[in-house]
Amino acid sequence: MRSRDRNCKNQYIREEDLIKELLNILDKVNINELGMRQKLEDEIARFNIFQRSVLGATDKIKNNKETDIRNYAKYILKEGTVGEKRELLANLRSRIVYKDKELTLVAS
Repeated sequence: MRSRDRNCKNQYIREEDLIKELLNILDKVNINELGMRQKLEDEIARFNIFQRSVLGATDKIKNNKETDIRNYAKYILKEGTVGEKRELLANLRSRIVYKDKELTLVAS
């Protein structure tokens, strides 16, 4: 993060590689670590209502709620706006540490 600390010793990482590392972390993290769980649940519910009312989907998809939340969080990291990505990462209850081109979660 040389833009914030000119003396940072870490190597640069490409955004695509950073996203891949973050996706791996989301696979391992406890869903309760996502501080915005309720917001993600609300967005998923809103999407399901959209599917039924606008698209006419009548089949109810049976998915595990935790899987839906995890997949939606991954979708935000891959396809979301910069603001959505920042909000998601800012609400992680653990701290993300970048060292030697690798991300790790450290309990706060």
